[in-house]
Amino acid sequence: MEGSWFHRKRFSFCLLLGLLLQGRGVTFTINCSGFGQHGADPTALNSVFNRKPFRPVTNISVPTRVNISFTMSAILDVVWDNPFISWNPEECEGITKMSMAAKNLWLPDIFIIELTNVNKTPKDLTAYVSNEGRIRYKKPMKVDSICNLDIFYFPFDQQNCTLTFSSFLYTVEDMLLGMEKEVWEITDASQNILQTHGEWELLGINKATAKLSRGGNLYDQIVFYVAIRRRPSLYVINLLVPSGFLVAIDALSCHLPVKSGNRVPFKITLLLGYNVFLLTMSDLLPTCGTPLIGVYFALCLSLMVVSLLETIFITHLLHVATTQPPPMPWWLHSLLLHCTSPGRCCPTAPHKGNKGLGLTPTHLPGVEEPEVSAGQMPGPGEAELTEGSERTRAQREHEAQKQHSVELWVQFSHTMDALLFRLYLLFMASSIITVICLWNT
Repeated sequence: MEGSWFHRKRFSFCLLLGLLLQGRGVTFTINCSGFGQHGADPTALNSVFNRKPFRPVTNISVPTRVNISFTMSAILDVVWDNPFISWNPEECEGITKMSMAAKNLWLPDIFIIELTNVNKTPKDLTAYVSNEGRIRYKKPMKVDSICNLDIFYFPFDQQNCTLTFSSFLYTVEDMLLGMEKEVWEITDASQNILQTHGEWELLGINKATAKLSRGGNLYDQIVFYVAIRRRPSLYVINLLVPSGFLVAIDALSCHLPVKSGNRVPFKITLLLGYNVFLLTMSDLLPTCGTPLIGVYFALCLSLMVVSLLETIFITHLLHVATTQPPPMPWWLHSLLLHCTSPGRCCPTAPHKGNKGLGLTPTHLPGVEEPEVSAGQMPGPGEAELTEGSERTRAQREHEAQKQHSVELWVQFSHTMDALLFRLYLLFMASSIITVICLWNT
């Protein structure tokens, strides 16, 4: 009984050893005697298809080397060797390469770590197999990957994205990753594909190799750093140029005469049109973050609002000046004279009798002092005539003073309008130049 137990154990051990060492003394050359005018014989490949769940190696301690390549059109190219697949082309009608269903072959589980959605690879793909056992598997993919976007300089922004290829199951003892093509070849192929279509322009691709430690195991990785730049022509034509035109029209509208009453309605209409423009073009702007172009639009909108407020202020000032002008302070009168005639000296402080103008009644134009001879007293008729002439003279002085005050306030309003317009142009030019300089950096 003990002998039978020993023989059973020995038989199990020999069977296990035979499974582990199978292939060392067996030739895995495919018999292609059945190949003919109808192509490859499927029964000749059954021995290969039955080994699909296992990694294709003749020595379990030797890792499988898988070479990868890709293009920015989202085509993943994977190449590896399968020692179980080989045939003699001379005996197989000269066939050196054939396509097989990928579901019948062992496939490396290479994935992109930055992938954020379900892989949308088409099903029932095929792989090309050479007579030497080299398998090439092209896998078209739609990749939505994680990329830290810096949209501050939108639409003149450049982005650096990372694509990390790794295995989820096989460690470095089982599978090593390599490059099927050089990085410059991948870059040239991707640039040729992206040259004619797409919003982005490829600047360059760099490569780095790394090892990922997870759960005490090491996994081989290849990291690609992709530098891309946005093509800004669409956004310049649809966003920046119309906005610049509207701001320029708003600046030119300041030359409309304020007295006509058309400047305020025109600026309000222009402001409403700019808001409609921003609402219409909001779909072209990034949904996350605060790009510089958003600051530019907010700045243009603020400039138009400030221009409208300046126009309202000047219109109110002219209305007050032409209806009930208040006495102008002497310092404001002096400043006005200094602004309009820089060569003139500032007048002295006005007298109390006419502090609003800074001029005495004797200096008003068209007003003369009455001449009274010493020792001569007017009669009753002459007194009434003198009193009436003084009343008329006082009325004329009052009208002249009021007219002069109106002229001063109107002149002050026009001076303020010109001054505020120049400040508006200066602030607008400096702000736009600052934004352009930030975009150029």
